[in-house]
Parts: sequence; C-alpha cells; structure tokens
Amino acid sequence: MRFTIGVCLAASTIWAQQANAPAFEVASIKVSTEPPGHSGVHTNPGYLRIQNGSLKQCVMDAYGVQSFQVSGGPDWFELQRFEIDARTEGPADDDQLKLMLRTLLADRFRLAFHRENRPVMGYALVLAKGGLKIKPNEASGHHTTHHDRNAFTAQNMSMERLAATLSEVLRTPVADATGVPGDFDISLAWAPEELRARADGTGQPAPVPNASSVPTLPEVLQQQLGLKLEARKVNMEVLVIDRAEKPAEN
Repeated sequence: MRFTIGVCLAASTIWAQQANAPAFEVASIKVSTEPPGHSGVHTNPGYLRIQNGSLKQCVMDAYGVQSFQVSGGPDWFELQRFEIDARTEGPADDDQLKLMLRTLLADRFRLAFHRENRPVMGYALVLAKGGLKIKPNEASGHHTTHHDRNAFTAQNMSMERLAATLSEVLRTPVADATGVPGDFDISLAWAPEELRARADGTGQPAPVPNASSVPTLPEVLQQQLGLKLEARKVNMEVLVIDRAEKPAEN
C-alpha cells in the first residue's frame, strides 16, 4: 500500500509539473516514410521541426545529452522514425523550444525516465607532463563556443566545459579531472581520423594534402594546451527510460 501511495503521489507531482510546463500551441507527429540515415532538427523563433528522428534523438535534443547518456526504452525507441512539426503561440527561442519539446514528449509519447550516475568507459581530461600551456582569461565575459567535426574555438571556456565539448566531438564520455580553475580562450583544429587513415596507406587518395602530417585531436590537446585524454571509467549522469509509448498520429 505504501508503494501504491508513493506512485500516486509521484504521478500527481509529474502531472502538476506538466500542467505548468511551457507547451506548443499546435504539434503534428507522423511516422516518417524516409529511410534511416538522414535526420535533422530545424528551428525558427516559435517553430520546431524534427525530420526523420527517433524518439531517442528527440530525448537527446530536448535534454541536451549524448547518445551514451540515454539508456533503456522499448525496442522501437531507436528504430522508429518520426516527423514532428510544432509551433508556439508567440515567439520562442531555442531554449524555450527545448522545454516545450520536453512537454510534448511527456504528453504525446508518455515519456517517463529517471536519472542515475553510472560509471562508464570514457576519458578523463588530465594535465599532460609539463603542465598546462595556456593561461586563464583575465577579462570577464560571456562564454561562446563554435565547433564542427575537426575544429572549435571558444571564449571564456572552463575545463569542465572543454571536457563537455570534447565529449560531443568524440561522442564518448569525457570528464574533467584537471582540477584547473578559471576560463580560457581556446582555438583548435585537427585531422579527422578517417582522413589520416586514408593518407596512411589504404590505397585511396588522400582527401587533403599531407593529411598524415596534420595532428590528431589528442596530439593537438597535448601540444597546444598541455592536456591529454586518459582512458578510464568516469561517472556520467544517464537518463534511464522507464516508459515510452508510440503516439497517435495527427
């Protein structure tokens, strides 16, 4: 009986939170007819479109987590693709759209999850031999980051944020273990691994001249920043899916 009462109280709390949560004015969800492989998220002020995305991808977008930070779910959780078009009553920025997407997932997919801290295989960002090669930025200011598959620049970036960015780039957990305080201005570029592999003797033409001489990301981190990635188990917050249902199309 205590368990039943606890579940009811928890459910009442969730429903109350959802009732007060920001929500889209209208939202359409349809099963995608496109083949897997291409998906995307497109936003404009007050508008969100998810193209050919799985529910797992929607959760990642809504909660700002990586694939390895989402666990569990039904067998269709990563396989079934959806087309979602949603609009707000008035203007809304990307942060507000994410909150509304969370409400949509709870309402239409009946999504429920809990958070756990789990040890997972990944990397720890640590100081290399010789110590840190960059100095903190003395001027205060907003944090900005721009990155793609083999480069990024940042202003006022902490080591914790650097580890999070590396986690996104590598698609592998990276935890800050430097113990270094402060914010830094950082600009890095490296050779994607597939370019180096082609230039290192596969018989295929190198996509860029002298690709094998361009440093890898671990090499750049050590040469320019005095940091290195050390393989180890790291603690990572994981969203564990408790429930998800296929929505009715509209």
